[in-house]
Formats: sequence, C-alpha cells, structure tokens
Amino acid sequence: MKKIQVGTSDFKKLIEGNNYFVDKSLLIKEFIENGADIILTPRPRRFGKTLNLSMLKYFFDIRTKEETKNLFKGLKIENEKEIMKLQGEYPVIFVTFKNQKHISFENFEDGIKVLLSNLYKEHDYLLDSDKLTEFDKNDFKEIISRKASIGNISEAISSLMGYMNKHYGRKVMLFIDEYDVPIQEGYLRGYYNEMIALIRNLLTAALKDNPYVEKSLITGILRVAKESIFSGLNNLKVYSILSFRFSDKFGFTEEEMKELIEYYNLKDSTEQIKNWYNGYIFGGKVIYNPWSVLNYIDNNEEGFMPYWINSSSNDLIKRLLLKGDKEIKLDLEYLLQGKSINKVIDDTIVMAEVEDSNQNIWSFLLLSGYLKAVKTELIRGRLNCELQIPNEEVHIFYENLIVKWFQETMTNQKYEEMLSNLVTGDIENFGYAFQEFVINNLSYFDVSGKEPEKVYHAFVLGMLVSISNTHEVKSNKESGFGRYDVMIIPKDISKPEIIIEFKKINVLSKETIEQGKVEALKQIQDMKYSEELIHKGVKNIIEIAIIFKGKEVMISKAK
Repeated sequence: MKKIQVGTSDFKKLIEGNNYFVDKSLLIKEFIENGADIILTPRPRRFGKTLNLSMLKYFFDIRTKEETKNLFKGLKIENEKEIMKLQGEYPVIFVTFKNQKHISFENFEDGIKVLLSNLYKEHDYLLDSDKLTEFDKNDFKEIISRKASIGNISEAISSLMGYMNKHYGRKVMLFIDEYDVPIQEGYLRGYYNEMIALIRNLLTAALKDNPYVEKSLITGILRVAKESIFSGLNNLKVYSILSFRFSDKFGFTEEEMKELIEYYNLKDSTEQIKNWYNGYIFGGKVIYNPWSVLNYIDNNEEGFMPYWINSSSNDLIKRLLLKGDKEIKLDLEYLLQGKSINKVIDDTIVMAEVEDSNQNIWSFLLLSGYLKAVKTELIRGRLNCELQIPNEEVHIFYENLIVKWFQETMTNQKYEEMLSNLVTGDIENFGYAFQEFVINNLSYFDVSGKEPEKVYHAFVLGMLVSISNTHEVKSNKESGFGRYDVMIIPKDISKPEIIIEFKKINVLSKETIEQGKVEALKQIQDMKYSEELIHKGVKNIIEIAIIFKGKEVMISKAK
C-alpha cells in the first residue's frame, strides 16, 4: 500500500518514494493551453500550491529531461500526446518566497539576498557557458556572493532569465511560489512600504515586457494586483477561488476523495470527513482541504482534529477579527450559529488597506479559506457572495479565537462564574461580574464609552461558544412587535429562560441611568419580546435590562 506523505512539496520525491499522489498532472495541460503568458492562481495555504509548481518544474526542465520523464508515467498527462512533446523542452526557474518571514526590513533584505544567491547557485553551470560575457559572469558572481547593489538585486530574476536564454537559445518557464508571504509579513511587522518597493521591483522586472518569458505561473494566497506589483502586465490573467479555470487543480475534489477513502478503507468516515474538511467551493466545484484530509488518513486512529488551523499562527486573521467593529462581531454571531451573511467581495486585496473596511476583511477571510462562498452573483459589476463557515475545523478556529479574547480580559473561572450566575437567575452576582467584564473590555476592545455595542456583541459571542452545549443563544431576532437583543433558551426546560435588553445613554444626555433602566424594561414589556417563549409554554422567564452611560453600567431584573 502506498504511503501518505504529509507536507512533502517535492514532486519527484513524492513519486519516487511510492507515496500516494492525487493526480493533478492535467494542470500542465491547462497551463499550456491558457492564452495568458502570466497566470496568477491564488489559493489558501497548504492547498498544494508548492507541490503543483514543483510538478511543473520537473515536467518542463530541460536540464533533467531524461531523468524525470518516468515521473509522469501512468499519470493523466501521459495521455495528452501533444503536451508530452513539451516535456523537458524549456529552461526553468522556480523561486519560492514562503520562507521570507522576517522581523525587520533589514533582515528581509538579507533574506532576499540569500534567496537569490541560492537561486543563482542552482544555475552556476552558466558560469562555464561561452554564451555569457565576462560582464554577465561578474554580475552573476556578485549575486552569489551577496554583494550586489540593490539595482542588480531588483533585476536578479530577470537577469538570470536572460543568461539562460543566451545559453539555451530558448525562452524560460518561470514559476513563483508564495509571492505574497513577504507582503503579509511586512504588513504585520511594520516594514510594509520598504518591502513592497523591493518586491515590486523584483517581480515587475521579471514579468513586465520581459522578452525571455515563455510562460509563468504564480501562486500565493491573495491577489494583490492593486499593490502595483502586477500593474501594467497586459498578459496577466488571475484565477482566484471564485474563478472556473483551474478550479479542480488545488485541493481534492469529491471524486478524488472517494478514491482516497476507498484506497485506505475509510469509507465509514465519509460523512465525518465531509463535516470536518469539506465545504470549500472553488469555481463551483466542491473542494476538500488536502492538508487536513491527508493528516487525518495518516493518523485516523486519533480521530478528527483541526490540522489545517493548527498548522499556522493565523496572526493576521486574529488581528482583523479582534479589531473588528460591532458589525463584524454581529456577523460572527450569525456565522457561529451556522447562518449565512451576504457581502460584496473584492478579490483584489490591497494589504495596506485590509483593515480599512469590513468589505476588505470579509474578502480576506474568504480568499484565505476561513469562509466559503455558497452563492455568488455579479450585480452591476460588484461581486455579491453568500458566505458561511466552511466546516467544523474552521468553526473550531473561530470558537478558540473567542475563548482567547475572554482569557485575555478576565480569567476563565470568573467568566464561567458570570455566565453560571446569569443562566441560573442569580442576577445580582451576575451584575458584579458583568461590570468587571465591561471595564476590562472597554479597554481591550478599544471601545470607549461611545460604543458599548462592541462589548455587547463580544459578550454574545462568548455565550455562543461557552454555553452552546446547554443553551440556545439568540440575538437580534424578531419576537412580538420588535427585535430583542438577546434571548437565552436552556435545553433543560426546568431552567429559567432569559431576555436581555441593552440600552446606551449618551454621556452628555440629561437622562439618568435609572431612567434608562425603566425605559429598557418597559420596552421588553411593550414590544412583547417574551411572546416567543410564552407561545412555547415557558413559564419561568427572566427579563433583564443592561444600561450603559459612559463607563457606568446598571443591571436590573424586571419584578
């Protein structure tokens, strides 16, 4: 039986090692037959991008034609006779930026010099070529020795393509992996502007009007065309997860999953695998997360675990959600309850502006694999998507993130005590704990007295995660003649059911917090929010008003 090799991104090693390979070789055909010279295929991390580029490298590389032709025996591409004629016919450059994660621009610049030095070392046979001038060879050696000027560094990939073209008399296949890793890292670490200038110059020189490029495939997580990295590239085509082209070339399709599961005698786990690792939709095709699926098959005796989520720090995702406004937190409530939210998506992310609008945040989450688009519709040039959490694995990520928020604002024990007091009807002690929660969160969520709604939505999110096993938590739902803020319904009908109304009073208002309390409780009564519960035959209903005025909070229970 073939082995499962998790994390191996070298195609040659995977095939020669008698490992199971989900055959994506028709990517070669689709790549060649696409009319664009430069193709960008953004996909979530660990969806097979590096392995696919490695496969392309081994297929086209003129230097390894004889030793690698057997790698493609028995694969689907072998049946494409015209495409197979191109095997081993091109000089190839493969460069990956996946390890370019540095804490400062100085370190990043050093990292790029090392990256380019190693790339040139792979092709140091060119130093013996009689087609290169001494001037060419001197520049070549400068890159290897890491002594080149910033100008030569910016032209390094383009120059190498020129040298290879001189030597072989053929244009070059250029494969660039994880081009946006340094963009994200520079954004997180605070050296974005300097970094983007260097990356832009390096890639633009390699791709724009370069006479030595035969074709190029670029991968990353995001399409960041507006960064001007790819501005002016008239021969560039972008195929994101929302595109139909290349939709089945990254991640596992349902047919591929069926073959995998049958091969490893795991058909009994089909439904659970779907629930945990399915849910992605690329260009209308249902796609499974390949990293998690392979990890599960390799460790199936341990049960289902969030492999993909645990394989990265998710720092930027956490930052975006943590800093999100009340609308973000309200939408998270809907998502955690298994519902959809409808958003306009922009698949041309500008990293520097990702926190500037909620649209950018939702676009980032979708393209990064933390949401799925169950329905897309183009309306007047704007892409409208119905979004959901894709699967159990990602759902756990959101839950863990929310738990982390509360661990950082108050101890788990205190938070659990607060919720316990609430659901048992001990409103007095709940009030003491809630006031502490508010004081901490006013600072933690950068709310100020003007936006207690953020605290309210954070509180609801916490309840959705913390008491979901014993209670149903509803928020902003219609009941009676209006929309209540929060309703807590226990699964044990002997426990009290709770309605909470939040009210904010402007700090400059003459209205007292006592008056606000009376008004909030009256609203619960007048709007008949309890109608939904009474209709179900519920008798033990607790009605609570929570009033904010600046940092002053009052909690009162209806008598």
